[in-house]
Amino acid sequence: MGLFKNIFGSDTSKSEEEKLFINWIPLNSLSQLEEIKEQSKTESIGIFKHSTRCGISRGVVRQFENSFDEELSTLKIYYLDLLNFREISNEVEMQFQVIHQSPQLLMIKNEHAVAHAAHYDIMSIDLKKYI
Repeated sequence: MGLFKNIFGSDTSKSEEEKLFINWIPLNSLSQLEEIKEQSKTESIGIFKHSTRCGISRGVVRQFENSFDEELSTLKIYYLDLLNFREISNEVEMQFQVIHQSPQLLMIKNEHAVAHAAHYDIMSIDLKKYI
């Protein structure tokens, strides 16, 4: 799966049609939430919450990765592994006032969640309006 190859690296090179344009940024510390809020003052930032044990979440993350084209490659998307960092997920819920779901995508602009969706509804968010 592309997500884990991007995070942990891969020995194999991809053909051009298999290239993923998403550059996942691991979200693994509470201090990063302040960085996200600061960055959101000048650009939109995404937070993708993913449960590695959930089949729906696995399917959605694959669709999400495949939906990224070159035009979206500059969009910053943070990846939050819910099983390992549930306390960060709880803080995301509190700071951005969005009830936790999984999988879930939040788009942050000017320190606020300006869009969010869960499950397959994630694919309905028009990411191009956030670049």
